[in-house]
Amino acid sequence: MDKETGRRIMDAVDRRFNEQTDFLAEISRHASIRGAEQSAQKLVDEQLRERGYSTDLWEIKVDDIASLPGFSPVLGNYDEALNVVATHHGRSKNGKSLILNGHIDVVPVGPLDMWQRPPFEPYCDDGWMYGRGVGDMKAGLVANLYALDALRDAGLQPAADVFFQSVVEEECTGNGALACLQRGYRADAALIPEPFDEKLVTSQVGIIWLQVYLRGTPVHAMQTSSGVNAIEAAIPLIAALRRLEEGWNAAEHRHARFAHVEHPLNLNIGRIEGGDWPSSVPAWCCFDVRMGIYPGQDIDAARREIESCIREAAREDPYLRDNPPEISYHGFLAEGYSFADHDRPEAHQAQAILERAHHRVTGDELQSMPITATTDARFFGLYADIPALVYGPTAESIHGFNERVKLESVRRVTQSIALFIADWCGLDKYSRD
Repeated sequence: MDKETGRRIMDAVDRRFNEQTDFLAEISRHASIRGAEQSAQKLVDEQLRERGYSTDLWEIKVDDIASLPGFSPVLGNYDEALNVVATHHGRSKNGKSLILNGHIDVVPVGPLDMWQRPPFEPYCDDGWMYGRGVGDMKAGLVANLYALDALRDAGLQPAADVFFQSVVEEECTGNGALACLQRGYRADAALIPEPFDEKLVTSQVGIIWLQVYLRGTPVHAMQTSSGVNAIEAAIPLIAALRRLEEGWNAAEHRHARFAHVEHPLNLNIGRIEGGDWPSSVPAWCCFDVRMGIYPGQDIDAARREIESCIREAAREDPYLRDNPPEISYHGFLAEGYSFADHDRPEAHQAQAILERAHHRVTGDELQSMPITATTDARFFGLYADIPALVYGPTAESIHGFNERVKLESVRRVTQSIALFIADWCGLDKYSRD
């Protein structure tokens, strides 16, 4: 791609950026938490069809994906769990095909009084947009769309096939991306603009979610010593899990890509509930666990080690020894993925093209980093042998209060994505047909 063409594409992003920002605000008004993504997905589908793309809007069926590698146990039912994929059919096929993937689902907001403003009423202040999901990851999803728009506005279109994907379930299972693979969508590379500060993600951890259920012996609070408090019984089990976490993070156990990361695998007790009455010793307690694992770490072996840790700690308690905790799985059973170790030549080619695009837009060399979270990149990289680049804008307080995304970073990332598409897919003159 010559300099003049690159400049035309970047200028096209600039001309539409106010519109892009307005659309980001519009889609962020949709409270697309798990199970409520339908209105946002229908808006995405409408926008794609208005642009002339053929779209595939479908409801994910668990039976279609449950036997596939990478499937995670579902949370609740999948009634109206909608995915959207738009297809651009390249005419000349001179370049390489591409998946542009992003997720529409967002995490819950927590106590509303701890937000400066309502989380689903996005607003801009001092160069940032605020609101739940604006950073993670609706800004990236919208950047994919407007990068394609920029090519059209410059009188161009990808010469190869491009699949624009807006998926659900990224925040709890990844089964939305898995459903795209089951549906048959494949390409030579995938690009996912998750909000990691305009850096290329080299490696990502895997994630295991599990739930631990404990039973106690309820008595009146005046006789607490004669009962068994199920909530307090959870404390030594959590302490044992902390010791396991410490061992997994020891330098001798680390994956090479995380050798210099201070604490790559994070345990989180994300939710706990129990008991029925302040003056009754709790008869039950349930807590949810999130634990990271390394790329290449055997997920079944990791599960067994976690379960063994919990059961060994329970055997040290006279009551739990005879009333062991119940362990169940729902949500993430996700393996780690290392793009840096993806051995297909397309991985190196894609990285080089993204490096050139980033440098052209920013004037800086593209930095890279491993992350201690997971993304949908693992599905493409591990189960379809599709190199998956993760590269997106700067965002802050994702999963927290007052989440925000830096708008100039969104602009730069949109330009970089547009230039990447142009170089990776090749270019034809735009045609509505």
